Parts: sequence; C-alpha cells; structure tokens
Amino acid sequence: IEARNPDKRIIHVIWDNAAYHKGPDVRAFLARAACRIHLIQLPPYCPHLNPIERLWAVLHQYVTHNRYYPSQKQFADAILAFMRETIPQEWTKFRDKVSDNFRVITHKNFRVLK
Repeated sequence: IEARNPDKRIIHVIWDNAAYHKGPDVRAFLARAACRIHLIQLPPYCPHLNPIERLWAVLHQYVTHNRYYPSQKQFADAILAFMRETIPQEWTKFRDKVSDNFRVITHKNFRVLK
C-alpha cells in the first residue's frame, strides 16, 4: 500500500478484528518508525460498519442470487465482470447501498430517530 502511494503522507486503512490482523508480523510491520499506515479499527461483530461488506452484499445480489454457474470459471468470470463492468456502469445506483448512512435508534422504544 505504501509503495503504491508514495505521495501520501498518511494512508488510512479500515479493517475488522480478524485474527490475522493481530499477528506478530503485522504488528512489527505497523510498528516501523516510517510507517504511514493509520488503522481505523472496526468494533467487534459490526460488519455493517465495514464498507466492503456492503459491497459484497451488492455483489451477491447481482452475481449469486437466483443464478447457476455450471463451472467455477463461469462463476469467477461473473464476479470479475461485476467488478470490472457493472460497478463502473451502475455506480450511481450502488453508491446509496454502499454509503455511510446509518439509522440511529433510541433504546427507550426502539424507534428510528430523525
């Protein structure tokens, strides 16, 4: 990430609490004095806060729901076509599904606050 973004002073990375994110190699890499990566740690058990999870939901809707692929290659091709063609062509339709708009619910009566 740093090599691909040499002009960026700080690189923000959002990640979840997967065990492999906490391994000794990862910790050592991030502890370097010259490290430009700033982690944004998501809370445990909150996939709804992770933008990529919302994109995966859209991908599943377009690629896997009510679809059959006779081979693994056709399935992989459908995923790649979605990523390379469908997302750029239909981004305006997707951006609302993959946004940071959240509803806040009161704990008193479990109603959406406006």
